[in-house]
Amino acid sequence: MLIDLHVHTCRPRPIGRVTDRNFIEPEALIAALDANGIDKALVLCVMSPECRGAAGYLTSEETLEVCAQYPDRLIPSCSFDCRMVGNSPKSDFRPMLAFYKQAGCKAVGEYMPNLPFDEPIQMNFFRQVAEVGLPLTFHIGPTLGGCYGCYDDLGLPRLEKVLKECPNLTLVGHSQPFWSEISADVTEATRGGYPEGKVTPGRLVRLMREYPNLWADLSAGSGFNAIRRDPEFGYAFLEEFQDRLCFGTDLAWAEQDAPIAAYFQKLRADRLISPEAWGKITWENADRLLGLGLQQS
Repeated sequence: MLIDLHVHTCRPRPIGRVTDRNFIEPEALIAALDANGIDKALVLCVMSPECRGAAGYLTSEETLEVCAQYPDRLIPSCSFDCRMVGNSPKSDFRPMLAFYKQAGCKAVGEYMPNLPFDEPIQMNFFRQVAEVGLPLTFHIGPTLGGCYGCYDDLGLPRLEKVLKECPNLTLVGHSQPFWSEISADVTEATRGGYPEGKVTPGRLVRLMREYPNLWADLSAGSGFNAIRRDPEFGYAFLEEFQDRLCFGTDLAWAEQDAPIAAYFQKLRADRLISPEAWGKITWENADRLLGLGLQQS
């Protein structure tokens, strides 16, 4: 079993190509999953206007409809922007969150408003997601303006505040500024990219050790680079946090490579991590996080 915790897809857009790239369509996504040996995938929404590179939003409604076409392969999420429902730190998202949870959505994400991570309007949303009982996948942006993703400073102090104040919210980390913090040598200049070289355990390692509500998906170049750049450290990291890491690709575009799939096959074939860690990261953790019930079936 291989469960991907991070993909995107959309129905064909009748307006055609309006940007440089459109999200991959469902049939092509299924073919890409097959090509990479992936059994199931969580489809994440896009609901913040700062996110560039795709034609329009990926709404909760569309995600449910697409996943219903492939119920054995695709798992729906829901998402909102915290500025919706009145653009207020007192907005009530709970009825909407509860509705989509009842409809079958297993997570919230990809969550990416370009506001400070600990802004009151964001904290209001996070507390309500925790109350409804869904995990949330977030994207961190390195700046305010000019990018998408919740803004945090070097060292992730705002993320730590959210982890402290929302202990019942499972936060699933993603993106370059998140994964760059795996090493203590990260700088303002490198945090938005894909740092190379040996890893000296950094802020992310400490946060993972101190906050059991912090999880991470290994998707995209950012997650894959973090565990690949220093192989011996990467194996140890996968072992230490085997209960809160999840396989992912961030498949989103046609003809996109997903080298992490072959990497995980090598991890198993060469016994570079324990069978227990491999099983947890590749599907058991996602099963538990999303409440799929596969281990009981």
